[in-house]
Amino acid sequence: MEPALPVRWWDGGGFADAPFDAAMHVVGVRGQPDRATARRTIRSALLAALAQASGLSPSSIRLCGAPGEAPWALLDDGRRVALSISHDGDLSVAALRLDGGAVGIDVMQVTDVPDWQAVARDYLGPAAAATLAGAPAFARAWSEREARLKCRGLALAEWGACDESLLAACTCRSLVLPDGYAGSVAVLPAPCS
Repeated sequence: MEPALPVRWWDGGGFADAPFDAAMHVVGVRGQPDRATARRTIRSALLAALAQASGLSPSSIRLCGAPGEAPWALLDDGRRVALSISHDGDLSVAALRLDGGAVGIDVMQVTDVPDWQAVARDYLGPAAAATLAGAPAFARAWSEREARLKCRGLALAEWGACDESLLAACTCRSLVLPDGYAGSVAVLPAPCS
C-alpha cells in the first residue's frame, strides 16, 4: 500500500509548505465560513498551484466547468488540465494533474451515520460492506469510491457489479488530513504522448 498523500494547505496568500515536484498536486483550504466562500477559496488555491506547477502566470490559466460537471483548466500553452474538488465540514480539497491523466478526489467528515451499514451495502457493495467496522472505515471506503467515480466521470449511483472493473482501474491513495476527516484521490494512467 502506498503512503498517504500530503495536502498543501493554502493560507490565502500562499502555501504553508514547499511545492511538490510531481505531475499531480493536492491542495486544501480549512476553516471557511460557508460553502460559497469555500468554493472561491479552493479555486484560488488551485489557480495558485497551477501557476506554480506550470510556470505560467495566473492570468494565463482559465478554470472551466459548470456546476455539476467535472472542473478542468485550460492553459494558454494549449494544455488541458484535469481537476477535481471536494468539500465537507470546514475542509475543501482539490487535485490537479499536469500529465493529462484523469483525477478524482473526495473528502468526508467522519461522523456517526446511523444507517451506515445499509448505505455501505447499497453504494459500496456487499463485499466492501462486510469488511467495514465503524464510522472511520465507512468514511475511508466512501471517500475512495467517490474519488474513483469522479476520476471516471461517473455520477454517484447504487453499487453494481458492472461498474467495478471501471472503478478498479483507478489507483487510489488516501490523503493526510486533520483528525475527523477521511479522504482519497484516484487516478488513471496518463495517456501516452
